[in-house]
Amino acid sequence: MQKAVVTGGAGFIGSTMTDRLINEGYHVLVIDNLSTGKPENINDIAEFHRKDLAEIDVDELTTLFKGADVVFHFAALARVQPSIEDPITFNTVNVQGTLKVLLAAHRAKVRRVVYSASSSAYGNTDIFPTPETHGTNPLSPYGLQKLIGEQYCKMFSEVYGLDTVSLRYFNVYGERMSTDGAYCLVMGIFAKQLLNGQPLTITNDGNQRRDFTYVDDVVEANWLAANYSESLNGEVFNIGNGSNYSVNEVADMMGGEKTYGNPRIEPFATLADNSKAKEVLGWIPKGHLPTWIEKYKKQLGL
Repeated sequence: MQKAVVTGGAGFIGSTMTDRLINEGYHVLVIDNLSTGKPENINDIAEFHRKDLAEIDVDELTTLFKGADVVFHFAALARVQPSIEDPITFNTVNVQGTLKVLLAAHRAKVRRVVYSASSSAYGNTDIFPTPETHGTNPLSPYGLQKLIGEQYCKMFSEVYGLDTVSLRYFNVYGERMSTDGAYCLVMGIFAKQLLNGQPLTITNDGNQRRDFTYVDDVVEANWLAANYSESLNGEVFNIGNGSNYSVNEVADMMGGEKTYGNPRIEPFATLADNSKAKEVLGWIPKGHLPTWIEKYKKQLGL
């Protein structure tokens, strides 16, 4: 039985990846500190270790990685605004934590590390859809930290011979996404407000557009990247649906009264050029946001 490690495996995307791996016959070791992940998300069959990547010793991490074919590195402190408010803590988790994962994977002779990167590395772009060749200009500590993680992956491939691949996610949504706290996506925020009989709060003017990508499509991209037959050598792939919607349009799909709040630093639009992932990995996104929102509302009783 092949072994895979999933860091952040109690989180929204990581737990969905864990389920996929177990269904594919893998022994899965999950590492999560449960700061934002939920115990109920962890598959009962997975081997769970409650560890914090900011605190764990590299030797201990190497021991946990021993015998693993692939490491999926999802663990991170996510979201833009909290990283602006607390950049040092975010850096410790997102940069130092990633460096530990890469070093431990190298020492444990892991075949490949699949790194969860972020479209926030682009910042404000002037080409839509945006290809991987577009320049990077992060607008937040979080975006910069995720970009540094990519660069560390590339360097580890070239210097240490550890095969790596970075997947730049565009606004992932789906089952298990949070409806609380700073890690919540706009659909989760709107859902909670609707359930509480509150208006939908929108930052800026709501015309900002996002490429929303379904979680199962992201998991499929991770699976394809992990099982790609040739060396990937730190390659970067956009993992985005290739279509976008404004926040106002999402609010209209959810229904309810809208209210506009404080301005916030954020890119005006994101839209992935996903042709590279399609051509190289054979990845085809299938998620359709309007259809999913209708199903989501029914599940919530809205």
